[in-house]
Amino acid sequence: MKFRNDKLVGDFWGGLAAMLVALPSAIAFGVTIYASIGPAYAGLGALAGILGATALGLVAPALGGTNRLITAPCAPAAAVLSAFAIELVQHGVAPASIVLMLTALGLVSGLVQLFLGFMGIGSLIKYIPFPVVSGYLTGVGLIIIGSQIPKFLGAPGGTSWWRALISPELWQWQSAVIGAVTAAVMLGAPLVTRVVPAAILGLLAGVLTYFGLAYGVDEQLLVSEGNKLIIGPLGGTASSMLAAITGRWSEIGELKLSQIASLLGTAFTLAVLLSIDTLKTAVVLDALTRGRHDSNRELVAQGLGNVASACAGGMPGAGQMGATLVNLASGGQTRVSGVIEGVLSLIAFLALGTFIAWIPVGALAGILIVVGIRMIDRHSLHLLESPWTLFDFIVIVAVVAVAVGYSLIAASGVGIALAMFLFIREQLSSTVIRRKIDGASRFSKRVRLRHEMELLEKRGSETAILELQGSLFFGTKDQLYTALEPELARRTYIVLDMRRVQSVDVTAVHLLSQIRDSLIERDAFLIFSNLSHSLPNGRNIAEFFDQMELTTMTEHVKVFPELDDAVEWIEDQILGQGPAVEAEVAALELNDLELFSDHKEETLIDLEACLERRSINKDERVYSFGDPGNELYLIRKGAVRITLPAQGETVGHHALTYGRGDFFGGMAFLSQMTRFNDATALADTELYVLQREQFEKLREEHKRLACHLVEAVAKVLALRLRYSDKELMAMQD
Repeated sequence: MKFRNDKLVGDFWGGLAAMLVALPSAIAFGVTIYASIGPAYAGLGALAGILGATALGLVAPALGGTNRLITAPCAPAAAVLSAFAIELVQHGVAPASIVLMLTALGLVSGLVQLFLGFMGIGSLIKYIPFPVVSGYLTGVGLIIIGSQIPKFLGAPGGTSWWRALISPELWQWQSAVIGAVTAAVMLGAPLVTRVVPAAILGLLAGVLTYFGLAYGVDEQLLVSEGNKLIIGPLGGTASSMLAAITGRWSEIGELKLSQIASLLGTAFTLAVLLSIDTLKTAVVLDALTRGRHDSNRELVAQGLGNVASACAGGMPGAGQMGATLVNLASGGQTRVSGVIEGVLSLIAFLALGTFIAWIPVGALAGILIVVGIRMIDRHSLHLLESPWTLFDFIVIVAVVAVAVGYSLIAASGVGIALAMFLFIREQLSSTVIRRKIDGASRFSKRVRLRHEMELLEKRGSETAILELQGSLFFGTKDQLYTALEPELARRTYIVLDMRRVQSVDVTAVHLLSQIRDSLIERDAFLIFSNLSHSLPNGRNIAEFFDQMELTTMTEHVKVFPELDDAVEWIEDQILGQGPAVEAEVAALELNDLELFSDHKEETLIDLEACLERRSINKDERVYSFGDPGNELYLIRKGAVRITLPAQGETVGHHALTYGRGDFFGGMAFLSQMTRFNDATALADTELYVLQREQFEKLREEHKRLACHLVEAVAKVLALRLRYSDKELMAMQD
């Protein structure tokens, strides 16, 4: 119980500190939006900011799953809505209709967020490339700064920022002084104390400066009626709040369906910006608290919060970085801290409505200019230091330029297009050919006899093995063809290992079909390995190739589950072997084994007397891991697979396969150590088995024969090691 009380206390102080940060910004954002309609609407804007902070604070944390996240009106919403309002003013739309359209825009954007959350898009939004997000945030920051410069200087409503800067006659020095003091205190406060949020100290400094000027310089500043330097009366009572909520929707019937449809583009842009802002804050919060948020659940909660805010007459918002970090630093523990922030925002409105009316517009402008400056990603200038990141910087500049010069809606389209271009550029900059290996340097796990290995080396140039990686699509088609073109005229077998391929499109399949047709003309083969697996997008390459008739129309296209299976098939073709051939051959006698090809027949009679003939059925174990290594096995007929036990798996890892005429178990036999693998018959198998005690007897009675046997085994083992080293060197190239 004490633990819960400790959490509640921390949530209260965290929520209080977050409210002190979020509420002044919410008021400033609301004033920014509604002052674009006309100075008389500044008070309504402040009310919209407060109602938004209240509704968002009550709904989003209650339904979301991210602890300590504070949801409140934010800069991206202010930038999009103020630009939207200015555009409507320029088109001559009535102020009352603009207010209603702003409310409807917030409502639709909330519904879009709900849709994004339910469709699982939340997991994708956070993967938008950094340059695009950086450009968005920098563009929003510049738009905020530009919209606040006229208010900072006290210029008349409707004055552009550049016009305000070059027209000192339009300035009201009192507003500039108040804004400068506010910004200076907000910037310098963290150097003195972090107990009280910098935005609160800056706002208090601006208010004190205003009243200092009123009492010391111009007493007309004490009159609220017609005073353009302050927000103006809000009507901070419960009845006035109810009137604001109900009055907002009294003219809802005047909205036409075409007007609602025209909001969709802007609403989608706003919803994406708010979602990015929220998820970015949630990711940072996860890193600081070692938590893990649910992106889609959070989007649903944010959407419901924005719908509730719109219904209450408030402005939309998102998870705020500043307020969230203040909540965390002040002791916030759970989602309750966010709800407390919303409750305290409502109490502040009802209790301090009269005081809020005297907040100077210049002070709010100073706060927002600082917020806008901090949103500008100055660290992106480091991208200019390297030619590898120069294009990323160009993307940021392009998004910023479109956002500031045209609109955030257009910037969102440019950002999405550039994100696609960034992906394509990344794919083009990486090679799809991971490795190209000659057939003479890559052998299967099927252990071959010495004369067979010599033949495979001699005819190794007939085979080319290409390990592919990344995405095979229209952008990498030429790269793939350039790598394959010199092989088409001189190779009999071309193997494409698809294990590391991430995506394949129709253009790449069409190219592979052309390569297949070219090989068919030469009676050559196109071979795929590792084809039957699902891509990250859920598509199965094997099914896709079958659908496009790439692998189903001819015997000259082969598909194998593993690269080793493909290489073994090629070796069988070169050697004229295969499962069907092996099944028909007779069991070898001792003098037919390559190991004893240079021994005299009378010598082998004594050796054969020491050997045991043993039959092993298909799938039967010859030996198991941990068995004593006291037997050497010579294969008269059949094949044996060697597997390494894999932890937690019933089927071990395939290491080697030994066939007719070969031997296995030599290393453990010579070292007299236990077996470290399993040996299983792949078919009905006939063996010669030399046991350790028989070998010891042979060494006593026929020392020369025993010495030749050990020498022959060691020579073959050394030869196998030589080929393994050759393969390893080829793989490192």
